[in-house]
Amino acid sequence: MSLGGDLSFLSLVMGASIPVQLVMLILIAASVFSWKYIFIKIKTIKNAEEHATEFEKYFWAGAQFKQLYESASHSSNNVGGLKSIFFAGYKEFIASTKDQKLDKQSKESIRRAMQVAYNRELDSLERHLPFLASVGSVSPYIGLFGTVWGIMNSFIGLSNVAQSTLAQVAPGIAEALIATAIGLFAAIPAVIAYNRFAAKVDRLAIRYESFMEEFINNVDRRA
Repeated sequence: MSLGGDLSFLSLVMGASIPVQLVMLILIAASVFSWKYIFIKIKTIKNAEEHATEFEKYFWAGAQFKQLYESASHSSNNVGGLKSIFFAGYKEFIASTKDQKLDKQSKESIRRAMQVAYNRELDSLERHLPFLASVGSVSPYIGLFGTVWGIMNSFIGLSNVAQSTLAQVAPGIAEALIATAIGLFAAIPAVIAYNRFAAKVDRLAIRYESFMEEFINNVDRRA
């Protein structure tokens, strides 16, 4: 579509009815926030994967708890991910073995402490994902509402015309279809990003759970 003339994109948007313009505004705002959260999640998940890989390298190499704790404490990276889970388990491990030997109750306390840290890290990784899922599922229907409203107004306008032509109904239908196009523009990236991020979070969750189990196994061997 050309940028000039009565049927240009801008003129159709500006000439649309108030409800259709509101629909377009909502969809554009949803798209802007979606892209904002997409870039945030790209950075967050990438950092979590890199930190997990770095920490696992030392842990699976058989480093002692105290050595691993000191190394992680002096690391330049922020505490998060596997580090937070390890710190929670190690601190509870130290507290449980300070005055008594490890027993079943002590190991359960260590597991609960790590589970709390695990839930906190998983909640951080899943932040903003529900918004992307909502935008991906709802945006096409919001755009469809704008389309139906615009087409309805076009046909209502024809009822007051003695002889209707395509030129009279085309602008109304065109502006209505723009709402659907904007809805798809907002929905498609959100759906793709949600599916990709959800898969990455699931893989990180499996790595975290594997680490927790191995930590508990090491505690059992020490017991």
